[in-house]
Amino acid sequence: DEEFAVGDEIEVLLERLENDDGMIVLSKEKAAHKQNWDKIAKVYQDGGLVKGKVKGVVKGGLMVNVGVEAFLPGSQIDIIPPKDLNEYVGNVYDFKIVKINDERKNVVLSRREVIEAERAEQRQQFLEEVTVGDTVEGMVKNLTDFGAFVDLKGMDGLLHITDMSWGRINHPSEMLTIAQPITVKILEVDKEKERVSLGLKQLTPNPWEDIESKFPIGGRVKGRITKLVPYGAFVEVAEGVEGLVHVSELSWTKRITRPSDVLTLDQEVEAVVLGINKDEQKISLGIRQLEPNPWDDVDSLYPIGSTIKGEVRNLTPDGACVALEEAIDGMVHVAVRSWSR
Repeated sequence: DEEFAVGDEIEVLLERLENDDGMIVLSKEKAAHKQNWDKIAKVYQDGGLVKGKVKGVVKGGLMVNVGVEAFLPGSQIDIIPPKDLNEYVGNVYDFKIVKINDERKNVVLSRREVIEAERAEQRQQFLEEVTVGDTVEGMVKNLTDFGAFVDLKGMDGLLHITDMSWGRINHPSEMLTIAQPITVKILEVDKEKERVSLGLKQLTPNPWEDIESKFPIGGRVKGRITKLVPYGAFVEVAEGVEGLVHVSELSWTKRITRPSDVLTLDQEVEAVVLGINKDEQKISLGIRQLEPNPWDDVDSLYPIGSTIKGEVRNLTPDGACVALEEAIDGMVHVAVRSWSR
């Protein structure tokens, strides 16, 4: 598309000394291609980088113009597998030439190796400058069952699930998403193994520090049921603080085998603080303590020798269960029902 004027000097490739018309055949395009190819070959030999523009999507990757047509495999586009190759079209990047075929004039590129080299340099700089206790910015790179990997400008740090929240979470995805910007605290640095441990909950005060003053023994608390297990129910009484209502602390009189029979997830409940273990971060709660124990006054309500009336609630091989009131049953044993039978 270039315009030329008489007298301009241009470089051309001599294709043929004479064609059918007796003319010398020249090509400026092929001359430029040969020059570019020679440059590409030298860059490849020197292990340098070449700049190129992504022209389009092809099977298995991208086609890039680096002076000559070159192929960028999908696996070499980025350190994170791209979701949409079209987002790279039209952009200019630095590439490393990983393979060249002079006979076929094929060039294979890698952008991933360029990124990895940059990250390696950034990682060394990060490890030299960072110290335990620093607060740094990062981006969530990956989520696993045990935590999240955070990209810290070339350095991958592990944010363990136990260091995400003072409260209970079942999976990191409850708090984080991939590519989410995040501020974290440096908990541990191993320069030899190039490992960094991160913390998120450490950026907020530990709710267990003054737990005894917040929740005195015998005091009443309100909370939300976060988990039901066969042995009880976990109740969130404050952000990051959960207490356990053991199944035996649900009722004075009812035999409850499963907490889910009387409670539901996210249900708001009131309970009484029975005990606190700050070191183990455990709080024991009780729901039955909200009501008086009906058995505390049973001696005065039903003195020995008195005559009472009640409805037979149940029959067993041993006798009959008689309801004295809603929460108290009495047993008439089979042996004392009659003097003669």
